[in-house]
Amino acid sequence: MSNHRITTAGWVPDACTLPTADRPLRLAEFDRFFSDAVRGVDRLSPQHLRLRLDGAARVEEAARDLTDRESSCCSFFAFHLSRPDPGSLTLDVRVPAAQVDVLDALAARAAAARDQR
Repeated sequence: MSNHRITTAGWVPDACTLPTADRPLRLAEFDRFFSDAVRGVDRLSPQHLRLRLDGAARVEEAARDLTDRESSCCSFFAFHLSRPDPGSLTLDVRVPAAQVDVLDALAARAAAARDQR
């Protein structure tokens, strides 16, 4: 049995504790962030996604805020933000095997938003 529901607004994992009314707003926040900040999408494994981001300090601040809030309601996400060098920023997203479908949807949204820029 699936551990998430696909809706017209996107995916909603059963493990998510974000109130239903707030979910479309959070999804829109992710879409804006992806559109503004994502420069590359690399799928390193089924359970590991790496987003290459604009290296600006404001992007790092926005990424930290968004991932902190997402971690508080969807604790299965493991986010790691790093600076491989001063001009670049990466966001690694990992999930357990049971949540690969959610990571698939996140990767697809990130790639689509980047491509629409």
